[in-house]
Amino acid sequence: MKAPLNLLRRISGKMTRLSTIRYALFAALVICAPLRAQDKLTEELARYQHEADPVRKARELVKLGDAQIEFAKKQLKAGDEVASLHTLEQYSDEVRDTVAALVAMGVDPEKKPAGFKELQISLRETIRRVDDLIFTLNVDKRPFFREVRNDLFANQNQLIDKLFPRNDEHRAPKANP
Repeated sequence: MKAPLNLLRRISGKMTRLSTIRYALFAALVICAPLRAQDKLTEELARYQHEADPVRKARELVKLGDAQIEFAKKQLKAGDEVASLHTLEQYSDEVRDTVAALVAMGVDPEKKPAGFKELQISLRETIRRVDDLIFTLNVDKRPFFREVRNDLFANQNQLIDKLFPRNDEHRAPKANP
């Protein structure tokens, strides 16, 4: 009778240690997850900043933008609106710089849309995500975030204008009466 009781105590002792180890690992994962997201964002930012070619820089910004928007959402969920706004402003500045670099290349985006097209599509999706983020805010905080959204929208419109210019030669000729 004593042997099964001792065996039961050993098993429950091992189960308790395993449960403790599992809980400790789970707690470590919960604590390290935001740090891992921060590391990913830092890696993406470093890749973006070290890229010299505007087309590849635009492609890196697409990846970086996704990471920055997710990070801004996490900051908002944590209750840090100022840090979230700063993250979005940083992204807006990066978009503005990249659009300026693409335009400065002097290529015709109608014929060679590489970089322009990817960034425009990404901005369209990002603006939707920022709109969703704005609706979660208190009304008094929304104007600051809308300002960033409007900057992104202006950059997207600039890309669209470059990709689809409104030249008179592209329009259908008018019939003479």
